[in-house]
Amino acid sequence: MTAAVTETHFPDLKLIMRGKVRDVYDLGESILMVATDRISAFDVVLPNPVPGKGKILNQISLYWFDQTQSILPNHVITADVKEFPAECLKYRDVLEGRSMVVKKTKPLAIECVVRGYLSGSGWKSYQENGTVCGIQLPSGLVESSKLPEAIFTPSTKAEKGEHDMNIDFETAKGIVGSEIAEKVRDYSLAIYAKGSEIAEKKGIIIADTKFEFGVINNQIILIDEVLTPDSSRFWPKESYREGKSQKSYDKQYLRDYLLSIAWNQTPPGPVLPDEIIESTRNKYLEALNQLTGSKYEI
Repeated sequence: MTAAVTETHFPDLKLIMRGKVRDVYDLGESILMVATDRISAFDVVLPNPVPGKGKILNQISLYWFDQTQSILPNHVITADVKEFPAECLKYRDVLEGRSMVVKKTKPLAIECVVRGYLSGSGWKSYQENGTVCGIQLPSGLVESSKLPEAIFTPSTKAEKGEHDMNIDFETAKGIVGSEIAEKVRDYSLAIYAKGSEIAEKKGIIIADTKFEFGVINNQIILIDEVLTPDSSRFWPKESYREGKSQKSYDKQYLRDYLLSIAWNQTPPGPVLPDEIIESTRNKYLEALNQLTGSKYEI
């Protein structure tokens, strides 16, 4: 198994930030994004990493950036370390497979969530009042029900250690403006539709997901990560049955463990047992190989 990368330290590069998963460096005209093996749950970064997870996420995102570029452009310049700026090359052993050089954008201040199935906070909200983010849904739905059509349910973008909050579309308009909100809603639904169609043919249901967008030269582009097990719920199609929680290839397995130990969802997070780390890693890797048809051994 590959050694875990919890943090990167590149003295010759300018560190901008360490997110929940990614370390981000300023290269002048562009940005270096490095997917570490950190893992978060309930918006808290947990103490121990999942070895190889950053490489898996990076490869899945690259696959989807390629699949969705006909819908709108994305921020990827290159993921080939040989093409990185010269100052990066001394760190190539760390960067290989888990990094990309991307365009500088102004990220939008909302998370663009799309739900095709009723799960998670959406299921909780529906049980309370029959709505999700202000959208009225038909009565009689059960946990994991497929929705009549996918819905756009944005959220705030919390700082590390804080919690994203679901918001309605009018609130999203107030944050980013009506025109941009409408555009990213339409882009999000289109990307989700295409991604869901591709994934379902490969035996994976994408129950919900979140996208991030940025603006460059007055153009909206897709940024960050796309349709990964960190940002989505992936369910095996063969075992899907509505009315209950589902088996998954995503972080829900980890969330379920954390719920079972009654952690209060505030920092610091609990140290994860080895078997939870290994199983989480294997689920992510299975998703990568199933989607791409490859046989990665990360």
